[in-house]
Amino acid sequence: MSQRIIFLGTPPFAVYCLKKILEEKINVVAVVTAPDRPAGRGRKISESAVKQFAVGEKIPVLQPTNLKDPQFVEQLRSMSPDLMVVVAFRMLPELVWSIPSHGTFNLHASLLPDYRGAAPINWAIINQEKFSGVTTFFINEEIDSGAILLQERVAIEAEETAGSLHDKLARTGAALIVKTIHGIFEGTLVGEKQPWKGNEPLAPKLDKENVFLNWDEPLTVIQAKIRGLSPYPGARTIWVEDDKESVVKIFEAVIIKENHQIPPKKIIFRDKKILIAHPSGFLDCSVLQLPNKKRMEAKTLLNGMDLSSIIRVK
Repeated sequence: MSQRIIFLGTPPFAVYCLKKILEEKINVVAVVTAPDRPAGRGRKISESAVKQFAVGEKIPVLQPTNLKDPQFVEQLRSMSPDLMVVVAFRMLPELVWSIPSHGTFNLHASLLPDYRGAAPINWAIINQEKFSGVTTFFINEEIDSGAILLQERVAIEAEETAGSLHDKLARTGAALIVKTIHGIFEGTLVGEKQPWKGNEPLAPKLDKENVFLNWDEPLTVIQAKIRGLSPYPGARTIWVEDDKESVVKIFEAVIIKENHQIPPKKIIFRDKKILIAHPSGFLDCSVLQLPNKKRMEAKTLLNGMDLSSIIRVK
């Protein structure tokens, strides 16, 4: 394909899509991604997943700190792109998305207009949806609200995590992007206005507040939140000792339906398991991460540490 495409993206999700585009021999003249940033405990400079892949493929990489920078905008214009493809990137100003002759489209990991926002994969699982999907749509002035080009639905399995759904949607989305590119250049795709109802579920950014578990909710809701936040950023809870509180992350848990007389939220240790009491049974926390420790299985944690002073969750 001789048309000129600029790809914009940052995380591993976007790499799936860029790789698929290149496999289809579509002409990518440049990649735009986030600037290198310090990361981790050592604060070493880290390159985005998209940059690492693009460099390996010898594609020119642009890393603007300001998307309205006249020099950056002029760089884009000088490349005469026919189309720009956006996957998991920042919100673009109009002077950028209006540059290509055939427009700019985005891939979103939900069936729009449902789950507009920064974390659609996580919230679909947290809310116990049976289906998710991917949508390509033309970018306009508002977030995730442009005319829809193509959609494909994906089933959410019973024990799906954010990680497993991420990979499924990335593969499905990569193929949908290729179909969208061909459809735009062949003139067979026309964007359709999103069918707003006004009560669509949203996908707000995950923050320090909304990743905590509420132990007054049903066990099914608690477990869904754990799956929806695994493997990243991890569902948080507070472990209470006599006079100390610690924030602990839970990544995997199993519901045990059992009648008992143990007070709700009390932690018990049974058969090398860490169980949290609930009125309808127990939550068996099988993979956890304590403060300043690595993620590990509960049985490994219990073999290496004395946790008998832990009383309850909060």
